[in-house]
Amino acid sequence: MRENAGSQATAPQRAVREKVSGKKSVGKPGLLRKTGKGMPDADVLVIGGGAAGMMAACSAAEAGARVMLLEKNEKAGKKIYITGKGRCNFTNACDPEDFLSHVPCHASFLYSSVYGFDPAAVIAWFEEHGCRTKVERGNRAFPQSDHASDITKALERAMRESGVQIRLHSEAARILFPGQQDETEREDVSLTDDSEHCGEKAADRADVQQVDRRKVTGVCLSDGTVLSARAVVIATGGLSYPTTGSTGDGYRLAEKAGHTVEPCSPSLVPLCCAEEDLSEMQGLSLKNVTLRIFNGKRKAWDGFGEMMFTHFGVTGPLVLTASADLADCLRKGQLKAEIDLKPALPELKLDERILRAFEQNPNKEIRNVAPEVYPQKMVPVLLRRCRIDPQKVVNSITKAERARLVYETKHFSFTITHPGSFREAVVTHGGVRVREVDPGTMESRKTAGLFFAGEVLDVDAHTGGYNLQIAWSTGRAAGLGAAAYAKGQSKEAE
Repeated sequence: MRENAGSQATAPQRAVREKVSGKKSVGKPGLLRKTGKGMPDADVLVIGGGAAGMMAACSAAEAGARVMLLEKNEKAGKKIYITGKGRCNFTNACDPEDFLSHVPCHASFLYSSVYGFDPAAVIAWFEEHGCRTKVERGNRAFPQSDHASDITKALERAMRESGVQIRLHSEAARILFPGQQDETEREDVSLTDDSEHCGEKAADRADVQQVDRRKVTGVCLSDGTVLSARAVVIATGGLSYPTTGSTGDGYRLAEKAGHTVEPCSPSLVPLCCAEEDLSEMQGLSLKNVTLRIFNGKRKAWDGFGEMMFTHFGVTGPLVLTASADLADCLRKGQLKAEIDLKPALPELKLDERILRAFEQNPNKEIRNVAPEVYPQKMVPVLLRRCRIDPQKVVNSITKAERARLVYETKHFSFTITHPGSFREAVVTHGGVRVREVDPGTMESRKTAGLFFAGEVLDVDAHTGGYNLQIAWSTGRAAGLGAAAYAKGQSKEAE
């Protein structure tokens, strides 16, 4: 374990800290300025108090905008608290080029935002805001304390210092647009039944949505409160871990603003399998194995690493990565898979290894000798698949039986029926179509003043801190973009 702690820091870690160029941009805490008559409630409204939303709020405020963050939960950062099993692997300390290689789909969309706020800059940002960090195996970055709460505290501290107003228990029900009062020209963007009275207050303030004009004027909350703003950032997350408040609100808001939402499915998720014997090995972890997955006769994916059997199928780093890379294939139907339990040994060498174990224990039953080569929990399943009596003495094992054991070792097969649910998924695959969003500012190409950040976008990555890095990078770009847009609108209004 390597720690970013004072003189103990390694040269690469010191380079990471020094990556951020210039001084920290603190801007002016705009909310300290009183709003005059006719001024909006905020320059920038950020919907969603997760990783991307809080970073967007900090960035917009540091750029001088008056910022209000809306969070429907009782506290911000609920999903951050459970990431990395409570430790929060908040980024991966690799270079941007390596980072983008871990984004299976639409990596080019992230080029500008990731290079603008890369992993080294993210680490330095958290260090500057009071969160000591460390980098572990695989370049995974964590708070030095191993407490995810330190990440949230740093974000909350930054928002507080830059004057961000945080409204908890505030659910955005619709985005407001300028338009005519005529009902035939009004576009309903209601998300919940209890927000139907939003239209009344919106009409009173002439903030009724008119999608055709493509310009936001604010947000209406589910309790009917109308908040005006020059820019709105949607950072509501996806559909994974719905208990944290990720219930797809942003997708509905985006669709009503004229955006296309690509089909959503769970990603970085365990995979469910058809074979019942896998459940007999529940909890068994396999290390240094090769997993291959086939779509028909074509090999669709392979990888080397660790995985684990569960009561419903398989999980672990290898499986989660495969679920991200094969999200579209998994949505279409079943896939065949196989594990090479001994990838370092060709079949001939493997046969020699098994023979050696047999020769050393010629009079023992195979069920008692096989654990020298295989995990104990896997032995009954392997022998059954090879049609070998577990009580058979090894000196009577035939060459054909041994050949079947070698083959099963190199091709332990199973059928993937479907991915797990959003309750088990780390992230969401799918979301707002990225071609409809400016990659430099995260502004909508369809609606002026509307910005997106984080998991609501159709980008997701492998496990290892990459998805939170997407949240930080896109959140930073959206916050700065929204602040710049709001400043331009303010000048026009003068």
